[in-house]
Amino acid sequence: MMEMIIVSWIVTLLAIFVLFFVPSKIKGYTAAVAVLANSLLISYIAFPALGGHIQEFPVFAGTFLGDISIRIDGLSAWFILIINFTSVTGVFYGIGYLKAYTNSSSKLNLHWSLFIIFHLSMVWVCMLQNGFAFLLAWEMMSLTSMLLVIFDHHNAQTLKAGLNYLVQMHISVVFLTIGFIWVYSSTGSFGFDAIRTFFLSNNNIWLFLVFFAGFGLKAGFIPLHSWLPHAHPAAPSHISGVMSGVIVKLGIYGIFRMITFLHADFILLGEIILTLSVLTGIYGILNATVHRDFKRMLAYCTIEKIGIIGIGIGIGLIGIGNASPAMYFLGFGGALLQVLNHSLFKSLLFYSAGSVYQQCHTRDMEQLGGLIKTMPKTAAIFLIGAVAIGGLPPFNGFVSEFAIYSGLIEGFHANSLSQIILFVLSLAGLCLIGGLSVLTFTKTFGTIFLGQPRKVLQHQPHEVSLLMLLPQYVIIALMLSVAFVPQFYLKIILEALYEINSTANGSVLINAYASTISAISLYSILLIGIAAALWFIRSLVMKSRIQRVEATWGCGYVAPNSRIQYTGKSFSKPLGKILNFLLIEKKQFEELKPGEIFPAKRSYASHYHDFFEHNFIDSITQRLIFSANYFSFIQNGRIQSYVLYGIVFILAMFILTVFNIVS
Repeated sequence: MMEMIIVSWIVTLLAIFVLFFVPSKIKGYTAAVAVLANSLLISYIAFPALGGHIQEFPVFAGTFLGDISIRIDGLSAWFILIINFTSVTGVFYGIGYLKAYTNSSSKLNLHWSLFIIFHLSMVWVCMLQNGFAFLLAWEMMSLTSMLLVIFDHHNAQTLKAGLNYLVQMHISVVFLTIGFIWVYSSTGSFGFDAIRTFFLSNNNIWLFLVFFAGFGLKAGFIPLHSWLPHAHPAAPSHISGVMSGVIVKLGIYGIFRMITFLHADFILLGEIILTLSVLTGIYGILNATVHRDFKRMLAYCTIEKIGIIGIGIGIGLIGIGNASPAMYFLGFGGALLQVLNHSLFKSLLFYSAGSVYQQCHTRDMEQLGGLIKTMPKTAAIFLIGAVAIGGLPPFNGFVSEFAIYSGLIEGFHANSLSQIILFVLSLAGLCLIGGLSVLTFTKTFGTIFLGQPRKVLQHQPHEVSLLMLLPQYVIIALMLSVAFVPQFYLKIILEALYEINSTANGSVLINAYASTISAISLYSILLIGIAAALWFIRSLVMKSRIQRVEATWGCGYVAPNSRIQYTGKSFSKPLGKILNFLLIEKKQFEELKPGEIFPAKRSYASHYHDFFEHNFIDSITQRLIFSANYFSFIQNGRIQSYVLYGIVFILAMFILTVFNIVS
């Protein structure tokens, strides 16, 4: 198997070399071939692990850091295959997406080279079993993704978003480094097996929470989430789709990997994660509901879905602590299936949103409307993604969320009153998340695709190319396979979960659950089929009748225009007012003065701040800048001062040497 790994690196290096010599038109295709080849090679290694055949072999043996090995078990393989699929759809969508823009050859060289390395680094994160090597791959993944985010680097806001992302990713690295060094100081090894040894002989809580902070920052749990709403709108849409689809999931992978080493404190850790996850989900969807930048809205939806995945993880941990196979399999199984589902429908939504942005050159949904007439395929794709992300049948989002709901209901049988209360509140929170998700995407789809155009655009939007649509069709096909054949995916997940807890047996439970899901999906399709049949019959009946097209009734208003339509702002304004302590709105307008009967024309603008960023992160940043300004005199631009610094340093070293303080 090591030969396959070596071949993948050869493919990567060869592709990067070739990129510098091929014409700009085929640079994207060169990258696509490399990503596809690497995906096939690594998937070939990973597939046997899904059936329980763990792949393990050394890379470097006997180094001063210990043995560095690769290990692909069911958990690694599950994430690797998700990474490969999303990266392949992303690279092909990106070829069509970037064609609409004028980019220099050198810019495309860098972009596609980084994409190839980015894909490979994510895969290596899932394979490496040495803490030091893991951090190197993690750092490579963070740096390449940051450079991909700032593709539009001449834009100051894009650079700011990239630097924000880079700083927060390095805070993540700090937590992970502390965790690995802590293990090394206790066991003398950076190997992942040393983490298991540490948990066997020490308190599990604090080390796990250190790792959870590092991985949770990458995943987007609150209050460590603020990089997502900046990075996703700034990045090209194919990068946003891949980052939201898989890079945040590597934080989830890290959390799952640490869970495989735990030996105690399952209930306490599960309760902590469950509580934080419910709050994360509610916070994410509340912010998504009020934002009008549709890519920022999708970023907050990612935070919400990470919360739902975290709910499943919390249920699974409590299930281990309570010796409940039902909670264990429904919680962890629902979380892992949600990882797959979210990678599918979130990348689909980012790609379709990117199609809208490419044609309209705005992310502000208040300037759009009526796009279903000019971009009907994109509208249909976005609607499918919206229904799926809302957790509604017959799409795949319902399958995983139903498992997590079922796991919460299983928690009602717990012996502890405090646990029952926690599960009841969590169930209420998950219901609230689901309802607000439907509200969010009803607002978004209605504002962007329905009604009339709210603004005359510079050029008439039209449907995007087949090259951009084809990856989205493939994603939809896989989404439907999850919805209608959940047994296949649940069987794979079951095998991975046996590796975490081999004593639990959930095959009967999972089969019964899969049968229920399949039945619900089929009944949903039947309902849709009945509705379609009625619509077809109506069309046949109306075909023979004379039809007239009239203006919509305007409630007595005889001069309707596009400005009287419902906007995204008006859709979510009541919710924003109720929760104004959390959804902080900043307005810019001049109030009417008393007695101003005929007011002059006024402008109005408003935007929402992130609660945690506005109240905590910005305050810390401002204090750091304020403190740093005290030392600004050092860098004053005078050459004489810099020469003086050098002389002082030389004298100081001379004196210290004379007195044998330094040698």
